[in-house]
Amino acid sequence: MVTQDRQTLVIAVLGLGEAGSVIACDLAAAGVRVRGHDPAVTASGPVLDTASEAEAAQGAHLVLSVNSAKAAADALQAGLPGLRPEGPRLRQEGPRLRPEGPRLRQEGPRPRRDVLWADLNTASPGTKRQLADIAEKAGVPFADVAIMAPVPGRGLRVPMLASGTGAVRYAALLGPLGADIEVLDGPAGLAASKKLLRSVFFKGMAASIVEALDAAQAAGDEQWLREHIAAELAAMDAATMERITGGTRKHAVRRAAEMEAAADMLTELGVPPLMAAASRAVHERLTGSA
Repeated sequence: MVTQDRQTLVIAVLGLGEAGSVIACDLAAAGVRVRGHDPAVTASGPVLDTASEAEAAQGAHLVLSVNSAKAAADALQAGLPGLRPEGPRLRQEGPRLRPEGPRLRQEGPRPRRDVLWADLNTASPGTKRQLADIAEKAGVPFADVAIMAPVPGRGLRVPMLASGTGAVRYAALLGPLGADIEVLDGPAGLAASKKLLRSVFFKGMAASIVEALDAAQAAGDEQWLREHIAAELAAMDAATMERITGGTRKHAVRRAAEMEAAADMLTELGVPPLMAAASRAVHERLTGSA
């Protein structure tokens, strides 16, 4: 894989866990020169292992940060020096006439023009905006990328959303390699916002199902509840959402009392009623009595 100016495409992958390692291998298989770094994992096979974020970023056209939301800012700050066309320069500072000689301080040149930083971590929109601000001040285009499905089994073809100043270029670099990228017309944080809005629904539903099945197992009714949940999910359509949202608001008072009883039952069964209690709290908020 080569760039428009006929250079071999070089991509740095920071974070070689479940997602990063699969993406890195897919990129290498597509003909990309991949440089990897992970303080806990040693890159192997076609991925060149490097000793730091900055070393991984050296010569890269694209840096993929796939570590964690907590590590994202540190990874960006640590990787920026590697995006410069040459090592840090030393500039003389202070008076010349001193026994130990002039004091020097590091001053690095601006990053290369052909570089792009993409953050693929699941982080809040505010965190993505902070990362974009750091990158902008350093002169580096930034792409906020949201991975919208599990990477194992899909690899580079996992559906992704991208926003920010570098979103279009991100899609231009990875699209020809088979990546499934939807570019959003908006700033960094927009892709993260859309993913997390869906997470409130999807992960909340998943947690509720797990809690309900734990309680059903304790009550001896797990198979019955599994079949009931599967039937309800299979029957859902666009009208279901209107019925759920409208009914929840209309019957909030009664349903708050129902979920209080459900939480009491889970406690009796020895199952912590975390989702049941949260559901009760939401219904109470809708009644204005919370």
